Amino acid sequence: MQTVVLAAGEGTRMRPLTARRPKPMLPVADRPLVGHTVAAAVEAGATSVVLVVGYGADDVRTHFGDGVDGVDVTYAVQSEQRGTADAVRTAAAHLEDGPFAVLNGDALYDVHSLTALYDTDAAVGSYRVDDPTNYGVLTTDGQTVTGVVEKPADPPSDLVNTGAYVFPTEAQSWLDVGESERGELELTDVLEHACREYDVQLVPFDRWLDVGRPWELLEANEWKLGESERDVRGDVAESAVLRGDVVVEDGATVEPGVVVEGPALIRAGASVGPNAYVRGATLVGEGAKVGHAVEVKNSVLMEGATVGHLSYVGDSVLGCDVNFGAGTTVANLRHDGADVRTTVKGQRVSTGRRKFGVVVGDGTKTGINASLNAGVVLSTDARVAPGEVVTRDR
Repeated sequence: MQTVVLAAGEGTRMRPLTARRPKPMLPVADRPLVGHTVAAAVEAGATSVVLVVGYGADDVRTHFGDGVDGVDVTYAVQSEQRGTADAVRTAAAHLEDGPFAVLNGDALYDVHSLTALYDTDAAVGSYRVDDPTNYGVLTTDGQTVTGVVEKPADPPSDLVNTGAYVFPTEAQSWLDVGESERGELELTDVLEHACREYDVQLVPFDRWLDVGRPWELLEANEWKLGESERDVRGDVAESAVLRGDVVVEDGATVEPGVVVEGPALIRAGASVGPNAYVRGATLVGEGAKVGHAVEVKNSVLMEGATVGHLSYVGDSVLGCDVNFGAGTTVANLRHDGADVRTTVKGQRVSTGRRKFGVVVGDGTKTGINASLNAGVVLSTDARVAPGEVVTRDR
């Protein structure tokens, strides 16, 4: 199945993490987010992959090159992000006759579900959620999809659109759609057209995750790190204790007195300890440093991030080259027990998580003994003074 993967968006809901990289290139375990999408597609039966790129296109090209596991990868440039139908239209020149699949490059799909999707000529992937009001909700007649309703106040079902489609070859001529109410060219209009002319199959997905906001990046890492198996190739001190599925890549260092409880991934060039404690689903990125007597729990430390000695980081995402001064402490729990709220596109919203720490942009530095409140967002290159208590975004 020829497959189009949409990876051109800026990812504004992920700011500040996407200030210097496209959202599909955010790290999830051992590869970028879109790397998991492409890998799942190839394993499910993709015969070729067209990556639609735009914002941060060079990052995507550098990662994938000309192919993945023997499957050719080509690139279509969407110079202006005008919507998903426009994105697929830019890819059409790379498609041959025959059905084609379209996948969102900022979502995780399980291989079994994609394999079922690829075994069709016209289909859409679906997933059941408790609250479908924030999604495109599918309308159905038995196992046939009849349409989609965007973010309805009164959802017709709990089946949401996963952004995974198979279209017949004729759909390449249906991509010139009109603008939606939000001023975009929507692929759901193409789906509606397909529903009028074909029996579009409803394919239930066993597992799916739309990764649009920082806490969903944590959830994505929880998923993929949870699939890892113990593999220790780096330099681990004899007195260090590794429990469960811990991966220490070649070139990583785990110092004496460290305890790591998996699932956890310590990438090449990273160092942990001495006497540090890493637990939960934690990614310590390439060249990152976890210092003496530091505790890191269920967090993502991107490339080059440093957490100085005597610090605590929980349920947080730290961008590249962040430097936490010694004694920096992150709060990840509200005293009233309510879900932590954080800022997305200028609005305070619930994360749906009882525990959530901070989101920190690239290059941010904190002074010694700084305290960061739960849900705080620190922008790219922000500065926190020694001993400062930060309760609002910076």
